[in-house]
Amino acid sequence: MGGVVGGPPGLAVSARDFGLKGPRGWVFRGITVEAEPGSLITVAGPSGSGRTCLLLALTGRMKPTAGSASVGGHELPKRMAALRRVSALAHVTGVTDLDPALTVGEHLRERALLQRRFTSLRALLRPRRERAARTRRDIEAALTAAGLDIESLPKGARTAVRDLERTEALRLSLALALIGRPRLLGVDDTDLKLSAAERAEIWNQLRSLTERGITVVAVCSEPPEDAVVVRTDTGKTGRTGQTGQTGEADSTGEAGEPGDTAGAGSSAGAGSCAGGDGDGGTSHKAGANGGSGGAGAAGTATETATGTGTRTDTTATGPADEGDHAEKEAADALAETGRS
Repeated sequence: MGGVVGGPPGLAVSARDFGLKGPRGWVFRGITVEAEPGSLITVAGPSGSGRTCLLLALTGRMKPTAGSASVGGHELPKRMAALRRVSALAHVTGVTDLDPALTVGEHLRERALLQRRFTSLRALLRPRRERAARTRRDIEAALTAAGLDIESLPKGARTAVRDLERTEALRLSLALALIGRPRLLGVDDTDLKLSAAERAEIWNQLRSLTERGITVVAVCSEPPEDAVVVRTDTGKTGRTGQTGQTGEADSTGEAGEPGDTAGAGSSAGAGSCAGGDGDGGTSHKAGANGGSGGAGAAGTATETATGTGTRTDTTATGPADEGDHAEKEAADALAETGRS
């Protein structure tokens, strides 16, 4: 199958001796992996071993310094920007954090509004009713793919993020990323602080995304047996999944080891990504997901990282009179979703 809403298939991931070295040493290195489109790839290892940095590098958001990698035919680091346009991130601390004061509906409306800024000019010129219907379908499809039932929440779409259970917040983060119909989805801290039953539910949800054709790269502490496993802890070889793929890693990086660069030439501290444990996933900070709207995007996304955290800033541009209309269309679409 295609992506979330009949999109193109997922991306193949290939890396050999892939690594990132900063002024204080290696963050991760020696990563070798081969995975077909629609694979479930897990990045496993202890906190502080460079798992999040590897996730960001494989999604085109952190510049590697060693080895070679190709994701969907996009050679890294030369085509990082192109890779960002077809990938999205979820649940990455400091990049896609949810705002606890906002409601589920407000997050969805905001993400849909941002997605409008990263669509083609042809789509912007479509009739308003057609655009609203498209937004409604995208939100519904993303919620279904993420396994989040808004009606089951305490106050429906008006439920505040602070009132969500951990798995519900994770599913919301997934839904926000999936609105952009990415071909590659990166998820951080997938199994952090989850019970065995909750972990099984989330892994089943991620498998369902791969069945739709989306390639999923998930950071975790305990990878499932049927996944392509890449390990970032020193001298250990990844387990072989049912697909017959393996990943190997030789990492000597420690938490707090800064890298060289991130994004499209921006300076960064890679140590801020190593071992970042947390929750959340949204759109108001996530220019990292804004680029999955395809070519002809009417906006730019720039990512920077500091020694204490990674931040994604989004600068969106578009027709002067589109903002109010787009916001109303997103609100109407969400209202229709709640009534259906």
